[in-house]
Amino acid sequence: MAVPKEQLKQLAQCTILEDYKDTISNFYTWLKGEFAFQPVEKLINARADFIDQLLSQLFQHFNLNENNNFNLIAVGGYGRGELHPYSDIDFLLLAHNEPTKQECEKIGEFVTMLWDLNLDIGHSVRTLAQTIEYKAKDVCFATSLLESRLVIGDDDEFKILQNSLVKTQTWSSEAFFLAKVEEQDLRHKKCHGTTYNLEPNLKENPGGLRDIQTIIWVAKKHFKSTLLRDLITDGYLTHEEHQELLECLLNLWNIRFALHLAAGRQENRLLFDHQPLAAELLGFGTDGKASVERMMKRLFRIMSRVRELNQMLLRYFDDNILPDRNSHKITQLNDDFIRIDHQIKVKDASVFFNREKIFELFEHVADNPEITHIYPSTLRTLRQVRRRLLGDLQDYEGCRSAFLRLLRHPNGMGRAFTLMHKHGILAAYLPQWRNIFGQMQFDLFHAYTVDEHTHKVIQNIYRYFQSESIQEFPLCREIVIRMEKPELLYLAGIFHDIAKGRGGDHSELGALDTIEFAKLHQLSDFEGKFIAWLVENHLLMSITAQRKDISDPDVISEFAKRVKNEKRLNYLYCLTLADIRATNDNLWNSWKNTLLRELFLSTQRALRLGLENPMDLRDQIRDKKQQTRQKLISLDYNEAQIDFLWNRFKPDYFSRFSAQQIAWHGENFLKSKDLSQPMVVISEKAMHGGTQVFVYSPDQINLFARIVSALSNKKTHIHYAQVMMTKDGYAIESFVILEQDGKAIESASRLNSIRRGIEHSLSDPHKKIRIKKSRSKRFKGFNIKPQVIIRPHGRKDRTLIEIQGVDIPGLLTKIANVFQKTKLHIHAARITTVGERAEDFFVVSDEHYQALDADMQAKVSQVLSENLNKETE
Repeated sequence: MAVPKEQLKQLAQCTILEDYKDTISNFYTWLKGEFAFQPVEKLINARADFIDQLLSQLFQHFNLNENNNFNLIAVGGYGRGELHPYSDIDFLLLAHNEPTKQECEKIGEFVTMLWDLNLDIGHSVRTLAQTIEYKAKDVCFATSLLESRLVIGDDDEFKILQNSLVKTQTWSSEAFFLAKVEEQDLRHKKCHGTTYNLEPNLKENPGGLRDIQTIIWVAKKHFKSTLLRDLITDGYLTHEEHQELLECLLNLWNIRFALHLAAGRQENRLLFDHQPLAAELLGFGTDGKASVERMMKRLFRIMSRVRELNQMLLRYFDDNILPDRNSHKITQLNDDFIRIDHQIKVKDASVFFNREKIFELFEHVADNPEITHIYPSTLRTLRQVRRRLLGDLQDYEGCRSAFLRLLRHPNGMGRAFTLMHKHGILAAYLPQWRNIFGQMQFDLFHAYTVDEHTHKVIQNIYRYFQSESIQEFPLCREIVIRMEKPELLYLAGIFHDIAKGRGGDHSELGALDTIEFAKLHQLSDFEGKFIAWLVENHLLMSITAQRKDISDPDVISEFAKRVKNEKRLNYLYCLTLADIRATNDNLWNSWKNTLLRELFLSTQRALRLGLENPMDLRDQIRDKKQQTRQKLISLDYNEAQIDFLWNRFKPDYFSRFSAQQIAWHGENFLKSKDLSQPMVVISEKAMHGGTQVFVYSPDQINLFARIVSALSNKKTHIHYAQVMMTKDGYAIESFVILEQDGKAIESASRLNSIRRGIEHSLSDPHKKIRIKKSRSKRFKGFNIKPQVIIRPHGRKDRTLIEIQGVDIPGLLTKIANVFQKTKLHIHAARITTVGERAEDFFVVSDEHYQALDADMQAKVSQVLSENLNKETE
């Protein structure tokens, strides 16, 4: 599509900066208005044409055309004539001779003008010799020159450049190919090797635009191809694959164009913030989350296709471009399959008419750890078979038997499962998997699509069975080596989220799917029900560990009654750990590890004692005191000193803290000469999965709020808090804190700084609490309103308050201020942060130490909602 004449006329009449700004703004308005009606390729070509006219006009305005010393050459995407609304504009000013001082000043004015027009430009000024020299040093620059074109200047000079680039082969086809493959591998690693990040980079992600461009660049360099369709003639692409690549390219262009319009600037990451408007611009609707999920599912499926085609073509290129390096080692696997180096190949494409042979391929992958990829011609055959299926692969009895063999194979859920997922065979086998393929999770903590998250869960479980996992997963490793039927754990992993996106409770729906799967695959009734229980309860352990007080024997007893036996506990623990670690790379930390481990061990002990004979709280306290007393006596404190100290504490102090913590507290108390003064101690090493902060102080106004404010201002994450009183009216406030990266705090200077911050906050109880302002804009698109839920507590004189919302700075301080204003006593707090979502639980009582009545609950709920919905002070 040509640029409208009125736009070009307005451009030609520009003389001052403001004129140019108005013209560019009008052109952007035109682009946005035409997006719903014109093919995207015409719009991105139109912007390149508009920029051609703009640069040519300014080039002449600053007299850079005098003496014919300069040629303005478009390179990269601009060189291809492909510019999205805010794409950067890369060009080379090719100088016939070294620029004079006066010419350099003109170039500076020209570039400054482009910056003043808010254009993202990338430019260089070089002579022909300098261009050839720099091309030899930098593969990115060499690549950009493959797509160069003259915008304004001397045609003869440009032809000399092109001829020189051909003659000076500083990058051989082999070296160029290897450099581009290495560049792609590094790019993919930065994206954690997955297409399915929920905020994907449309250019850099596996399956993004760069993967298509890499194919084109290699083809241009080695095969001298100018268009993708030339690869059909060369025998590398079929007509169908060429059409598929073009469709994928146009779809990616559409989404990138919409992203630029939504962001109002150059942007390649499809951030949560921009997804709703991008979805609306692309015609997916205006119903928020549902629109976004429709758009993202299409995007992920497109990127999956691009990635698969990219890998197939690059392996074909590898054989052609690097023949000397490819002295293949061929191994016969059986009558139908061979191994060529690290790739598996089917000898005859007709083999897959027997659908069971598809799974036989993956069984060979499981049998041969040296196989890492599928041979390109075999991958092409698999893609064709996949498209021609008239039903599900699980309809075939032979396929069902083969799938179960893979589940039970020691290596079946390793690379074989990954390749099945990656190349769409799992989706062709399980209809439920097709539903979650590319399924978005529009929330604050999931980093991957449902299918990729599930794939990572299976990867984690598989790692349990590898000997090297003993360092990373010691307890899981100990459990799985005694597991009689690991396939039940794998199936629970496959089905735990398989019903997401259907509406309703995905755990319950997934459990029903599991029962159907078990019947179809002739698993026993017990096995089907066992997997279904795991799927239905896969969140139980995580919720219990992170939201309840697991030092409370009643909590352990209730959880043990739900689990019922050690077999369920073992499987549930392994599934829970794999699930959390596959949710988000930043979500797992030693604190969560400690919580789950303690819940597992406490429940295991409860089950072994017998649910009818749970360990009595008095026995538990007696146990801890005995262990702690021995520790303190070994440090030269006597029994009288220990008893004098402990007589100040109520039983809940001994029930809530571990023997290790009580000993640490006791040592610091007994060192102190004056117990009437406040005391702040912080553990120098991680304890129970995090850095422990222990505050002992005469009770004062808003004490909890002051401490959490001090910790927040030091940029720590509070993961757990406990509040209690001594018999003589002193407050004990204990916290587990971590750095923002989820690690315990190790720096001595930082620990001292945090301690001094808390001490300062205690020194003046009447000083106004200040909350530092800062909130990530990344999640403003979620617009999550805080929820306040008030429930009865296990104790009759306590009430449980749950608060959910975005983890804004000062959130805990604001909550504590409300509690102080409404005269509530805080007895315990559980702070859970998942991504940027906060789920905080408080055990409280009213000013008379009684549970909140209905009127008080309504009042507290109202005041909390009002305060938490206000902007941070």
